[in-house]
Amino acid sequence: MKRIGEINDKIRKGEAIVLTAEEFKQMVRNEETATAESVDVVTCATCAIMSGTAAILSIPVAERNEFERADEVWLNGIPAFPGPCPNERLGIVDVFVYGTARANNLYGGGHLFREIVEGEQIEVKVKTNDRIIERKVSKEDLLFARMITTRSAFKNYMAFVNPEEGEVGSIFSVSGLKGPYKEISVTGSGEINPLENDPLLKTIGIGTRIMVNGATGYVIGEGTRSSEEKPNLSVTADMYKMDAEFMGGFITSKSPECITSIAVPVPVISEEVFSNLKIMDEEVKLPIADIHDRIPFVESNYAAVWQNTDLEIQFDFDAHKCVQCDVCDVEKYCPTTAFSRSKGFDEHRCFNCGACVYLCTEGAFRGNLGRIKIQDKDVPITLRQSNRSKANELARKLKNQIIEKEFLLTEPVDYLR
Repeated sequence: MKRIGEINDKIRKGEAIVLTAEEFKQMVRNEETATAESVDVVTCATCAIMSGTAAILSIPVAERNEFERADEVWLNGIPAFPGPCPNERLGIVDVFVYGTARANNLYGGGHLFREIVEGEQIEVKVKTNDRIIERKVSKEDLLFARMITTRSAFKNYMAFVNPEEGEVGSIFSVSGLKGPYKEISVTGSGEINPLENDPLLKTIGIGTRIMVNGATGYVIGEGTRSSEEKPNLSVTADMYKMDAEFMGGFITSKSPECITSIAVPVPVISEEVFSNLKIMDEEVKLPIADIHDRIPFVESNYAAVWQNTDLEIQFDFDAHKCVQCDVCDVEKYCPTTAFSRSKGFDEHRCFNCGACVYLCTEGAFRGNLGRIKIQDKDVPITLRQSNRSKANELARKLKNQIIEKEFLLTEPVDYLR
């Protein structure tokens, strides 16, 4: 029906009709007229905990011939893997850093990546065969900084509950998942998720131009554990032009995790693609798993998570209800350290996870996170590890770049299906 080249011509002429997934879904809900001919591009996005995030960095640490090669490297205390190139006697180290690597339980690769993008000074420690070399560097000093994901942007994910007595520490909880059936943790951006809107991968393939944390990136291929039923993507992007607000660290009750945001333009090239774009939260399945074995045993949908709930909660702190507890659980467990009693909220770090709503026993934080029916139990959502509000923001950013002719679509070099 339409070719990507034709859509790019319309973009160049300023004639393309570009909508965010949020806008498109609202049109469908309102039963407004929209056709495959009248819409050219729908920008879809997800912002979530993505454990498969890593970075490749090239760091100058010394003069030439000062050391032969690096044996071990740490960045702000986080272990990095030197190589594969030995850079013998060049004074440079190439390293691979996992987003889930950690210096301690409160600081991991996700925190490091955000600080690099923010331009913060990073302490580099290099162990060679005969000495320790230390240096501070910032983004401007790096010779190469590229993010890569081994798997990301899952076609949504699942929810987790503890059916047994007690508390289970997990990366899907900030303070331990309480049972039986006292709370539920959810992940997935629902109807605006890129792969939910192109489930047959008709427009997404190797070489598709996308946006990663606000910077231009590309799809490499499918990621690890990708399947026909639950596809995910492996992507890459340079870190120099990333926006720190779309990334960072997320502290769980087990270890620090990594926040990554990905937006994908879906060109409306056929009636089939257009039809798939009409999927709604009510139709997107949400498998619910036992946290002990992570095997789904019941199912809901993402309307329970994202419809008639509060996407943003950071402005709902009620200072009059705060009783100044000796230990503030919100301050202690906020996974992005977005709240402190002395400084208040940092809206730029808030992930809208909603943990504060249930951590504060005095009700000083307000927010409707929704509830999910599991058999005869009505279980409250107490943690969201996807940020729908921030995903919508990234989709708007991508839309604006397309409208401003700063972002053109690409034909996949090869398709994934």
